[in-house]
Amino acid sequence: MDWLFVPFEVAFVQRALWGGLLVSCVCALAGTWVVVRGMAFLGDAMAHGMLPGVAVAALLGGNLILGAAISCAAMAFGVSVLARSKRIAPDTGIGLLFVGMLAAGVIIVSRSQSFAVDLTGFLFGDVLAVRPRDLAYLAVALVIALVVTVLGHRAFVASTFDPRKAHTLGLSPKVAQVALVGLVTLAIVASFHVVGTLLVFGLLIAPPAAALYWSDRIPVVMAVAALIGGLSTAVGLLISWHAQTAAGATIAAVAVASFFLSAAVSALRDRFGSRRAGAAAVAALAVLPLAGCGSGEEPAVVAETPHGFVEGAEEMSEAQTRLIVTDVRTGETRVVDLLSEEVTPIPAGSVVAQSGSDTVPTRLAGDGRFGFLSSGGRYTIVDGGAWTVDHGDHRHYYSAPIRAVGGDSAGPSEGSSGAAGGSPGSVGSSGAEGRSPDSEGSTGAAEEAPGSVRPSGAAERPSAESPDAAEGSPGSGDRGGVWVSAHSDAVLTVAVSAAGESSVFDRAALGAGTVATPRRIEGIAVPYAERLVVVDRAGQVTTRERDGSAAQTQPVTCADPRGQAVTRRGVVFGCADGALVVAQRDGAFVAEKIPYPAPPADRATAFTHRPGSTTLTALAGRHGVWTLDIRAKTWTLTPVADAVAVNTAGEGASLLVLTRDGVLRGLDPVTGAETARLALLAGPADEHATIHVDPDRAYVNDARARTVHEIAYNDNLRVARTFPLDIDPTLMVETGL
Repeated sequence: MDWLFVPFEVAFVQRALWGGLLVSCVCALAGTWVVVRGMAFLGDAMAHGMLPGVAVAALLGGNLILGAAISCAAMAFGVSVLARSKRIAPDTGIGLLFVGMLAAGVIIVSRSQSFAVDLTGFLFGDVLAVRPRDLAYLAVALVIALVVTVLGHRAFVASTFDPRKAHTLGLSPKVAQVALVGLVTLAIVASFHVVGTLLVFGLLIAPPAAALYWSDRIPVVMAVAALIGGLSTAVGLLISWHAQTAAGATIAAVAVASFFLSAAVSALRDRFGSRRAGAAAVAALAVLPLAGCGSGEEPAVVAETPHGFVEGAEEMSEAQTRLIVTDVRTGETRVVDLLSEEVTPIPAGSVVAQSGSDTVPTRLAGDGRFGFLSSGGRYTIVDGGAWTVDHGDHRHYYSAPIRAVGGDSAGPSEGSSGAAGGSPGSVGSSGAEGRSPDSEGSTGAAEEAPGSVRPSGAAERPSAESPDAAEGSPGSGDRGGVWVSAHSDAVLTVAVSAAGESSVFDRAALGAGTVATPRRIEGIAVPYAERLVVVDRAGQVTTRERDGSAAQTQPVTCADPRGQAVTRRGVVFGCADGALVVAQRDGAFVAEKIPYPAPPADRATAFTHRPGSTTLTALAGRHGVWTLDIRAKTWTLTPVADAVAVNTAGEGASLLVLTRDGVLRGLDPVTGAETARLALLAGPADEHATIHVDPDRAYVNDARARTVHEIAYNDNLRVARTFPLDIDPTLMVETGL
């Protein structure tokens, strides 16, 4: 019977179950009166009428529940006003408001191209995204609904079945009507988070309608409706888990199916037997699933680890995207949760950085979960507490506590031992790289050193004062003593230094808060397909086992390797004459070159891209940006004057380019024509400015304004949100993807 219980061992499914149970109870209280009084059309209209309020709230970054409540209240007010008219029937007024509110919502949504994903969740529900605070809202809604139901029961019954008698008893049918509409509004607003506006009607109507086949007493109908709704939630989640269907829609479908099942059983009961016989039949059906649990012998219990289980982490229903930002002047670090907007400080003492010293962080690199801050004197690591595990056909999203992990006073410079037991609380991040303002001369070489990459971050700008610094000669002080990139798989995390040396960490140990002594590899190493792909300083390419053994040499070389990225089509290395793609095909590793169309004046030295995307971008010196399409095997050079950072959401998407004047530009990836422009930063952009791109939004750090901007890049570069901070977000990376 594991299939019955395994889904409910996952935290977000447990929250979905509790959310569904609470919603079922609320809908049972309100839905019973909706069915008995024939208010189904009103309920449907109000469910759809929430759209404009939710759309406005989403576009403004406000609370969706508040927006839904305001919209429903406006709908209820309009219904009550039109109901007083003697020229039109009440259902005509409801129909007019229904169409009008729905049309208004669609118009609002149509003004924002970036709202399509949010609209899908709004229409069809996202029960698996229920959060603890949502459960608190639902619990409060249930208490309010229960109080209204109990206090208004007498008035509701009288006004429903005999309004004249209600007047005789001193009750007010109009007040009762208003209270009932308020109760329905409460149920709809509380439910749309679980099953969406198009499906909330099913959960509001189907269980009470089914319950009427089993009783004609209002309190009993409510209790049975709550039971049917709860069972529909559990069965719907179970089916959704195993059949990989939309959870909210499946719950609503099961609820509707329960109505037809009740109708069929009731018909059979009326034809062949008494009510008691029908109840016995239902009880027998309920017991059937438990029959498989009984046997003469107790089988041995085998403890199995559920698929996707990670000790110390909580599995979530969606990516828990976060930003790690660091102030290079003070070493202070913050983690910004992009869902809750909470900002978690990492104590400055954890970084052990002092302004003007060699311990001030000059680089920020990461693997999507762990961040690595480094300088010529030491490195520190932070657990961003959010990551995604991609299995190809499905993904797992995890959340864990944000915490400082540890570090090493020797730093990642060539030849350091990386001793374990560094001070807890070292900090780091993924992708954003730059030089400390206090160490311009010492870190310039690291800007374009071998192995530099900023996945999903900002590309680097070569130093005007030191054109040869890009070579990053090994062992030259601070130039070799910073990590410029980090990648990982399920087992290993590899950080690459500016000198082209890799440090291999045990990922599980980092997750447990332990920094073990890293294993050193001479060359740029990237975990891929349960192997390590390594390019040494001579340009030789090998694929090795995770422990470094059994090397397989590839027939092609990569001269002067600088910049690497991991895509769905393989690992990409930037070479002097183009890009080298190493991929696994039919169980074997193959390497293929994508040459530049002509010898470039400025080659790509650091790639940026949306995680997993097969379209990469890079700066082309001071005069343009490169686009590398792995699928089409082509390079495209787009002229752009004074570009500081570049990124793209993927194939066919606009190029996002930040120029020195602080203007963010959207460029057509084929023609290079400017499609959108936004004066974004508070002043000129420096070399630390970065652009991180995820499937829905882009993020740009503005150190001067102490702000991070969230950009809806599919909506004419609209600023969706801003995140004010108490530090300069000089270095930045996005985690959780």
